[in-house]
Amino acid sequence: MGRLFGTDGARGVANTELTIELAMNIGKAAAMVLTSSDVKHPTFLIGKDTRLSGDMLEGALIAGLCSVGANVKLLGVVPTPAVAYLVKKYNADAGIMISASHNPYEFNGIKLFSGEGYKLPDALEEEIEAIILDNAKPYTIPEHEGLGTVETIDCAADDYIDYVASTVPYALDGMEVALDCSNGSSSRTAEKLFTKLGAKVHMLFDSPDGVNINTNCGSTHMETLMQYVKDNKLDAGLAFDGDADRCLAVDNNGELVDGDYIIAILAADLKSQGKLKKDAVVGTVMTNMGFNRFCDENGMNFVATAVGDRYVLEEMLKEGYNIGGEQSGHVIFLDYATTGDGQLTGAHLLSMLNRRQARLSSIATLMERFPQVLVNVRISNEGKAVFKTDEGIKEAIERISKILEGRGRILVRASGTEPLVRVMLEGEDYDEIDKLANEMAAIVKERLG
Repeated sequence: MGRLFGTDGARGVANTELTIELAMNIGKAAAMVLTSSDVKHPTFLIGKDTRLSGDMLEGALIAGLCSVGANVKLLGVVPTPAVAYLVKKYNADAGIMISASHNPYEFNGIKLFSGEGYKLPDALEEEIEAIILDNAKPYTIPEHEGLGTVETIDCAADDYIDYVASTVPYALDGMEVALDCSNGSSSRTAEKLFTKLGAKVHMLFDSPDGVNINTNCGSTHMETLMQYVKDNKLDAGLAFDGDADRCLAVDNNGELVDGDYIIAILAADLKSQGKLKKDAVVGTVMTNMGFNRFCDENGMNFVATAVGDRYVLEEMLKEGYNIGGEQSGHVIFLDYATTGDGQLTGAHLLSMLNRRQARLSSIATLMERFPQVLVNVRISNEGKAVFKTDEGIKEAIERISKILEGRGRILVRASGTEPLVRVMLEGEDYDEIDKLANEMAAIVKERLG
């Protein structure tokens, strides 16, 4: 993890941690690192979600980029995967998304994309950090005609909608679904996209006001959507996070279908059609143990990476795999997208159900989930810095690992986006792992809180 960039961009409380000065300097440094010296005026796209601080940070990024000679094209409120797609469609040199994803509205973040639409590897982020934090090289200071310009692209959301719709192989005619937009980016795109695909849609949490993004809604708060689907006897529900790069689903009985289940369902369908490349699926160390067993039983190879969709993507690109993702709902279809895309994921899931005339509640039984307990422990910045070397925490992890040996596992890791340590236990006996998870969390809190 870098000094500015975590697993999903630079992130912090807007205007105190993620300041306008920092945003401006990220713009300057990114333009210097991501473009070649022979390009006089590189082009950067900027998209944002619905947070109140988005306009402020957009202005700072514009100032930084234009001050070193970059031209800026503003996409407005769009999903993160729209930036990843449009940067290539518009032949831009790089893209920037202003979003803190699933975090509360007071947080914001800056995600950078290459001209090919991929999140930046660690090495490039470190180069940007070195310019900002270590003065590794002076900022470029052009004059007069060397300054950059700004243009607004009014058709960005529609171009993205048209593309996602073009990837869906079977229409959603006859389906009735609920869409929870988390009062975020998908508020601009989801209703139009899924209606275009033929579904009758019920819209939830699609009225952003700058401060209600992710508030008791979206992919981190599924309760309202689950009840709504059940009460209204709908075919399914889809929930997105603030920037719509995640999707979780709700089946026709109102039961949650998380990212592991979604990936299992779609990977099995690809395999049945001979389209699953190398018969492999990529997940992370947080992927449920039941998914491993599902792959073993269905002739698929499971490949685990570190937590973070960027690491999933790196492995997919390296080995030529075409589907992977995370339990949280980041799903990457490398045949169609260069990053996780919640709406594309949801559309392909519904398309598969309609093609097979199947109920999601029946399809989801193909995988059996092991009981899993996740406890988030808020820690200090100092605690996060010493987390990996704390001997008391190491000893506790080793002790619990021995207790669960052969029957489960423990994973304790620092969040890449928040001041948290995540304690995850998985095993056959829920009561046992719940007790041990809370025991471990108490130790983390005592040592690092």
